[in-house]
Amino acid sequence: MTAEVTVGLDGSQESLAAAGWAAREAVLREVPLRLVYVEEWPNAPEMPAPHARTVSERAESLLRDEADRARKDHPDLDVVVERARGRAAERLTAAANEADLTVLGSRGLGGVLGFVVGSVSLAVVGSARQPVVLVRAEDERVAPGDAIVVGVDIFHPCQALLAFSFNEAARRGLPLRFLHSWTLPTSYGYAALVDPGIGEELGDRLIGGLDDLLEPWRKRYPGVEVKARSVVGPPAYELVEAAQTAELVIVGRRSRSIPLGPHLGHVAHAVIHHSPAPVAVVPSV
Repeated sequence: MTAEVTVGLDGSQESLAAAGWAAREAVLREVPLRLVYVEEWPNAPEMPAPHARTVSERAESLLRDEADRARKDHPDLDVVVERARGRAAERLTAAANEADLTVLGSRGLGGVLGFVVGSVSLAVVGSARQPVVLVRAEDERVAPGDAIVVGVDIFHPCQALLAFSFNEAARRGLPLRFLHSWTLPTSYGYAALVDPGIGEELGDRLIGGLDDLLEPWRKRYPGVEVKARSVVGPPAYELVEAAQTAELVIVGRRSRSIPLGPHLGHVAHAVIHHSPAPVAVVPSV
């Protein structure tokens, strides 16, 4: 693995926004920025030579312009460019596996619909062994986010998720807001209606478990402000609501091997589609 931030470029506004976000992240991490353009191949074997040259020229121009912009905005940033040929999802996944962090653009259709993730981005997010961030072209919120929101499952804790979250908060000087969402087991049935205190008792135990999970990390990062909440409700909905005031949303992804290819859990999938803020997906290790 190389200490760098990689961004996939394709000329869209979303990928340009991702490049800007990635450059700022590379500065925070004090690592190089790697701009990658993948020419999908084989795409059209019958493509005329003049048209092929035009595509190549556009790729060169895009990489040059974005490298120049990054160097102008961040004079001390080391920027490298790379052109590759092949299946975009495969090449970008391979690049993501070599980098500390990969950033991709994701098309937004407004505050209600949020992200629409293309097949390439979805494949990379679902397969990469390192964290991937998806960035929208525009943030339609009135005010910028002022915290980092993290969705955490205390029954399946992910140390990579916690490490990534605390490191990002320390770099940015932002507070961390951990959120564990739960629903009352159906086995409680009628008893929960008769005695609402049953649910409150379970909620208290869950928040205690969350505090225990975070305590070693609080000690390791004493300068990071941390708040933890355990709320009743669908996890995806609660995270999207919390994302309205977040600078970054972080979710985990369990590594699964299924016949149909990369798998993204329903919570991460929903957050990616509806969060107005950039979303970082951290695979478990």
